[in-house]
Amino acid sequence: MVNSIIIALSALVVSGAVTYFLWNRLLAKKREKLVREAEAEAEVIKKEKILQAKEKFLQLKTEHEVAFNERNNKLLQAENKMKQREAVLSQKHEELQRKQNEVEAIRENLNNQLSLLDKRIDELERQRKTHVEKLEALSGLSAEEAKSQLVESLKAEAKTEAMSYINEIIAEAKMTSVKEAKRIVLQTIQRVATESAIENSVTVFHIDSDEIKGRIIGREGRNIRALEAATGVEIIVDDTPEAIILSAFDPVRREIARLALHQLVTDGRIHPARIEEIVQKTQKQIEEEIAETGKRTAIDLGIHGLHPDLIRLVGKMKYRSSYGQNLLQHSREVANLCAIMASELGLNAKLAKRAGLLHDIGKVPDDEPELPHAIFGMKLAEKYKEKPEICNAIGAHHDETEMTTLLAPIVQACDAISGARPGARREVVESYIKRLKDMEDLALTYPGVQKTFAIQAGRELRVIVGSDKVSDEEAANLSYDIAKKIQDDMTYPGQVKITVIRETRAISYAK
Repeated sequence: MVNSIIIALSALVVSGAVTYFLWNRLLAKKREKLVREAEAEAEVIKKEKILQAKEKFLQLKTEHEVAFNERNNKLLQAENKMKQREAVLSQKHEELQRKQNEVEAIRENLNNQLSLLDKRIDELERQRKTHVEKLEALSGLSAEEAKSQLVESLKAEAKTEAMSYINEIIAEAKMTSVKEAKRIVLQTIQRVATESAIENSVTVFHIDSDEIKGRIIGREGRNIRALEAATGVEIIVDDTPEAIILSAFDPVRREIARLALHQLVTDGRIHPARIEEIVQKTQKQIEEEIAETGKRTAIDLGIHGLHPDLIRLVGKMKYRSSYGQNLLQHSREVANLCAIMASELGLNAKLAKRAGLLHDIGKVPDDEPELPHAIFGMKLAEKYKEKPEICNAIGAHHDETEMTTLLAPIVQACDAISGARPGARREVVESYIKRLKDMEDLALTYPGVQKTFAIQAGRELRVIVGSDKVSDEEAANLSYDIAKKIQDDMTYPGQVKITVIRETRAISYAK
């Protein structure tokens, strides 16, 4: 039993050993096979990598060759350009050298010609001196005397011809322009209704009886002193029956004093405290009325967007007059005239109306400026953001600044139409007579003038000259010279016509 077991175990051991040997051998074969496969795969990978490296090398080589060729091409192109530029520069240099040679030749030729010309000039100068000496000997006059006589005769002849030419040009211009200008101006004037006012520096306050004068004066004059201090108006209480005179150059102050005095007299309570209270209320009332007047004027004329301060200044014009013409009425009239004339000429009527209304805005400032009213008005308009053409029309309507737009001459013409028409303004008699006398005396200073007469209220000056002292051509020159002198030295409304009369009279008597 035991032996069989031992034999069985021995058999098992032997079979296990055989199995182990066979398994080891199988593993060895598999290992060898795996090694061979790995070596084969490595060889394949090696070959692939070698091929890839070769391809990369060839690609890099190709790219390098392409870049190298491109660089060579660029270098060749740059070299060609340099060669071309060198060729052009060489051509230009040759051309410049050729021109320089030509200039040198021309300069040498000019020098030769200048030398010849200098010699010719010297010769001509010697000949001229010889001829001048001969002419002086023949005429008995020196060269300077003969030259001055010739210049004077030529000046007189040129002046006469120029004056004749000027007259022809003026006549031709009048034929084409005066008729149309007159039509526009007359049509404009006819389409605007006008009113007149009288300039005053005093206001008469009427009362029912002279007893009220004592109450206005008050005890020891306290009421009248308080009223004058509050209003800034001089109150004159004299022997004038049923009237008190209010005197001041500021019409707004006079109006405030008149209204305050009317309320005090109507109320019957007149004492200093009451006076101050009424004057303050009246001042507020007048300010409101001024603003209301400005708004109503702007609405009536169809003008919109005015600054409130400009509206107040427009309303203030109601209490200001110039040479007897109410300033607000004058400005309204100029605005309407400007609108009509601008429409006739095909321009913007609204802008023209606005400029016409504001053209005298510089006459009613809150403080007294040192500038002329036209320039001050222009600065006010610029301050309140009015358009440049309106500002220029305001500043240029008295020629105190240069006109830059077509509105400026329209405003100037309409201002003259409104102010210079008969009856619009009054002038102090003494200054009017003095102006006419100065005009006549100015014409009398010219040689050959015998008499002068200022007619048509100073709008025409007739000058009578002696026929033996002034010729027809000299009469035309005289008319022009007098007109120029009056225009430069005198101030006058509108225009002055200068008529020079030259006549020959033959007188004989039948006996």
